[in-house]
Amino acid sequence: MKLIADSGSTKTHWCMIESENTVKEFYTKGINPFYQTKEEILAELKENLYPRIMQNSIDSIHFYGAGFAFAEQKKMLSEIFKIIFGKELIVTVESDLLGAARSLFGKGNGIACILGTGSNSCYYNGKGIEKNVPPLGFILGDEGSGAILGKKLMSDALKNQLPPDLISKFMKEYDLTLEKVLDHVYKKPFPNRYLAQFVPFIKENIQYPPIYNIVYGSFNEFFTRNICQYPHSEETALGFIGSVAYHFADILQTIARERHFKIVDIAQHPMKGLVKFHAEKSKN
Repeated sequence: MKLIADSGSTKTHWCMIESENTVKEFYTKGINPFYQTKEEILAELKENLYPRIMQNSIDSIHFYGAGFAFAEQKKMLSEIFKIIFGKELIVTVESDLLGAARSLFGKGNGIACILGTGSNSCYYNGKGIEKNVPPLGFILGDEGSGAILGKKLMSDALKNQLPPDLISKFMKEYDLTLEKVLDHVYKKPFPNRYLAQFVPFIKENIQYPPIYNIVYGSFNEFFTRNICQYPHSEETALGFIGSVAYHFADILQTIARERHFKIVDIAQHPMKGLVKFHAEKSKN
């Protein structure tokens, strides 16, 4: 039996499959080696993963996660899985970006994009990632991500760039004060998650032009600073994975039409495509 995982900064989606059949699906907290130590990740998986699958026979784990693009992080997580499940376990650890690309395009080619808590993109040639514009995280990059949308909303609210009634509604709905916001953003862990939690408010109030412009402007930046850097990007199929892409798909499509790009797929989660990819891989 295989265990496939897709992990973002906020949550990890696990799916156990046998042949092409899904046996069990569940979620745990997100895993990111840039925000968590090896000891913290080990403790998290022991507590929240192992009890859910220890009665099942797992032969292999295929893990795709944010922050796992480099060999050091891949090795570290592979070691953790073998500590928990035994040294005989087959483990592959890849980036969430490769997971998105495989889910969207399988063995075909295209520009794969992630718009979730963070953002990322790549040109995928059907076998691997050929080119990647570095996302740089929510301080230096992550255009179009939930963290950036939340950051722009928060900044506009606190600097009185939104209608007064909308600012009041926002501050009241989330019980916000300037002191609380600064404490969460600058002193507490996972400020990106904290800021991304305000995306539902953006969705609920998208009819306000200043709110719409936050999303439209950030998505436009994502196209300019990421997608447009890939060769022949206007002639290449685009695919998007992630909750932000999914819930604001109409704005994405509007920008794509205006800029003469072709979006072939927008999916909230990559798991369905990953299950199909690994099931087909097993047949070959």
